[in-house]
Amino acid sequence: MSIFRNIFRSKSNKEKEEIKNLDRGKHMPPVKLPIDESFTINFKANGGKFLYCESLNEVHENINHILEENNWLEQSGYFYDEKLKAKFKDANLNLGSLNEATYFFTTCENLISNDGSILVSSLQIAEKKLIEFPNNFIVFATTSQIVTNIGEGLRQIKNRNTKKIPTNITTIKHFKDVAEKDFLSYGSATKNLYLLLLEDL
Repeated sequence: MSIFRNIFRSKSNKEKEEIKNLDRGKHMPPVKLPIDESFTINFKANGGKFLYCESLNEVHENINHILEENNWLEQSGYFYDEKLKAKFKDANLNLGSLNEATYFFTTCENLISNDGSILVSSLQIAEKKLIEFPNNFIVFATTSQIVTNIGEGLRQIKNRNTKKIPTNITTIKHFKDVAEKDFLSYGSATKNLYLLLLEDL
C-alpha cells in the first residue's frame, strides 16, 4: 500500500497530478481513488484521528502519545478482546472495568472505504450498544482490513466465521459532534476515535 508512504511526497508531484486531472476534460468520469486513500479521506472528514504505523513498535509509541496528549496515563482503559489485551500487555496501560474506563481499546471487523466508517460486531463489543462504552475509542486495525463497502465487509465476516456468525454488527461513523444532526446520523453514538493503522500488505 504505497499510498501511505507517498502522503508526504513533494508538492511539485502533487501539482503535476492536479494538472493531469485538469487535462482530462469535464465529461470524463472522475479518477477513482485507491480504497486506502478513499478510506483515509472519508475517515478524517468524519472527524476521526488517524495514525499510520509501519511496525508494532510504532503502534506502541503512538499509544503512549495518545495517552499523554489526552492526560489518560493515570486513567483506566477497558479491553473486551482478550487477544488484544495480551498483544498490548507490555504497553503499561491501566486497565479497569467498563463502568470506570476513560477509553475503550478495541479491534474492528473492517474499515469501510466509501464512507470512512468502522465495522464492528459482537466480537469487539459483545451485545452492548455503542452508547454503553466510553466516549473515547482507540481502534487497532491493519491495512488488509480496508474494504470498499459494507457489503464486502459483511461477506468477509461471514467467510471468517463459518461456524458461528457474530451478532450485533454495526458501524461507527461519527467521530465529532455536529451542531445539527441530520436524519442519517439520528440515534448514532458520536465517539472521539483514534485509529492505529498497521501496514501489513
